[in-house]
Amino acid sequence: MAQDRDLNDGARIALGVIRVVNGGLGLLLPRVLIGRIDSTEPSPAAVYAFRLFGIRNILIGRDVPVGRGEALDRSLDEAVVVHGCDSLTAAVLTVTGAVPRRAGFLLVAVSGINTTLALLGRRTRHA
Repeated sequence: MAQDRDLNDGARIALGVIRVVNGGLGLLLPRVLIGRIDSTEPSPAAVYAFRLFGIRNILIGRDVPVGRGEALDRSLDEAVVVHGCDSLTAAVLTVTGAVPRRAGFLLVAVSGINTTLALLGRRTRHA
């Protein structure tokens, strides 16, 4: 039981760190993230979208590693929905060929890891 709690707490902390780091990159250096999925010069719309992604991740990620009580519960519940939607979107983009296959697999992997961490982190609070 204690091992499960440690694993779930570790997942929750990892999710928060990943969100803040990726959010910071998306907000401050969107071309770094865009370059991982597309080698062409990014459009202003792509830069804008990654900055939106960035601030969203920073704001929702800040409560996950250090939050307490209802704020943490809400953040963990929202994490499952947000990252689940991200995973579904990444899968659709990959299957439809809207992004190159290699980039799609990267998007699916990152989103899937975040979704898994969100689910594990949520188990800590709702066990």
